[in-house]
Amino acid sequence: MSRIGKQPIEVPDKVTVSFNGANIKVKGPNGELELDHHPLVKVEQKEKEILVTPVDGSNKARALWGLTRTLVGNMVTGVTTGFNKNLEFTGVGYKAAVSGNKLTLNLGYSHPIDYELPQGVTAKVNKTTIELSGADKALVGFVAAKVRSFRPPEPYKGKGIRYADEVILRKAGKAGAKK
Repeated sequence: MSRIGKQPIEVPDKVTVSFNGANIKVKGPNGELELDHHPLVKVEQKEKEILVTPVDGSNKARALWGLTRTLVGNMVTGVTTGFNKNLEFTGVGYKAAVSGNKLTLNLGYSHPIDYELPQGVTAKVNKTTIELSGADKALVGFVAAKVRSFRPPEPYKGKGIRYADEVILRKAGKAGAKK
């Protein structure tokens, strides 16, 4: 029995949920999200709750039960409060700027990197931090991983782009080998 799947999803007052076969649309103050769920899982709304149940007792249906519940729950959370990812960059001369939906990064290369933010994701830049936010959790995480991949943190001085809660294990370098 799925511990996640059997929990109902609370639907706030300002959120509307509509079903069209295997398609679910969730609309709220932060936008609209859509999901096509697997036919082995049944999703239904009862008053102010969304319930997810497996169609049969097969292993595949039980595996998809908790996944579907989590995806629908993330959709409801995304259109109400949204999701954030914070990135920090460290390095001499490293800069970031946002203009419209374009993130411009100067990361020590001979050229600036212009990254076009996908629709639904916004960025704010403070001195050494980039805050990405949006309604779709997977999309925000993908954009954060993509921006981090432009200059991942290196283990000797810690220069590069890292998640705000990421811990970089530092190496000693040449001086550590002489001891």
